[in-house]
Amino acid sequence: MKRALITGITGQDGSYLCELLLAQGYAVAGLNEAPGVPPPSGVPVPDAVELIVGDLRDAESLRQAVAGFRPTEIYNLAAMSFVADSFNAPVASCDVTGMGVLRLLEVVRHTDPSIRFFQASSSEIFGKASEAPQREMTPFSPSSPYGVAKLFAHQMVITYRDSHNLFACNGILFNHESPRRGIPFVTRKITDGVARIKHGLTGQLSLGNLDTERDWGFAGDYVRCMHLMLQQDTPDDYVIASGQTHQLREFLDIAFAHVGLKWQDHVVVDPRFLRPSDISTMRGDIGKARARLGWEPTTAFSELVAIMVDADMQRVSAEVTK
Repeated sequence: MKRALITGITGQDGSYLCELLLAQGYAVAGLNEAPGVPPPSGVPVPDAVELIVGDLRDAESLRQAVAGFRPTEIYNLAAMSFVADSFNAPVASCDVTGMGVLRLLEVVRHTDPSIRFFQASSSEIFGKASEAPQREMTPFSPSSPYGVAKLFAHQMVITYRDSHNLFACNGILFNHESPRRGIPFVTRKITDGVARIKHGLTGQLSLGNLDTERDWGFAGDYVRCMHLMLQQDTPDDYVIASGQTHQLREFLDIAFAHVGLKWQDHVVVDPRFLRPSDISTMRGDIGKARARLGWEPTTAFSELVAIMVDADMQRVSAEVTK
C-alpha cells in the first residue's frame, strides 16, 4: 500500500489531495502543527487520516513524523501562503516557506531517500516575469518575501534531486481557487462578500488593484497533477495552471452577476489592500504537463466562480437562518 504524508493537510489543497489519495487506496497522514484547531479550509480531516504533530520550523518533529509513518510519498503543501503577510513578517515567512523545505529534504535524505517528494512551488517565483506565458525555464524574478522563499525552496528541490538522487519534483502552481480557499485571499473575499451583500449583511466590498490579472484555476484539478508527477519514471518540474488570464474585474463581473447584482454598485478600492510591489501578468504554459503527464484542467473560469459563489451563498444563508 502506498503511504502519503501531506503537510498543510488542513488547507485547501491538502483537503482535495487527501480525498484523491484516499479514493485511490492510500494510507494518508497529515502533519498538524496545532491539534484541535478547526481547519482553515472548513473541511474536517477524514477519520481515516492519521494526524501527526509536526512543524516545518522543527527538524526533529519532521524526522519523527517521517520515521514513524514511513511514507512512500510526501506532499509539502504547507507555507505561510498569504503573499501580503510576507511583507509584514518576512523572517517568519522565509523560515517556514523556504527553510522548512530544506529541513524536510534533509529528513528525507537521511531517513529514507526512496521517498518521492512533491514541493508546492509557486508562480510567485516568476514575479516581474520577462516573458508570457511563463514556462518551467522562464527566468525567475520574485518580488515579495514569499516569492523569494518559494524560489529558495524550488532551487533546493532541484539541488537535492541532482546532488542526492532524490525523486523530488516542483509543481509551479499558479493561482488556484475553490470554496475551500481561505477568506483572506481575494477570490474568496469576493465570493464571501457577494453572499453577504446579497443577504443584506453589508453593502460594500473593499478591494485593492482591480486591474490585477491572474491565471486562476480550480484546486481540485491541480491536485491531480501533483499526484501524477510522483507516479512518473523520472522526477521533473512542471507548471500547473489553466493557461488563461483574467482580470479581477472579470471575476467581479461573473460573481456579482451570478446573484443578479452589479459590482460597480458595491466595490470600492482601498489603498490598504494594494501590495507594496505587485507582479506582472501571470499566465502559465501547461504544454509540458499536457504532453508528459496527460494532464489538463477541466473546470472553466466561469464555472469556478459560480461554484465558489454558490457555496458561499449556501454558507451565509445558513448563518442568517440560525
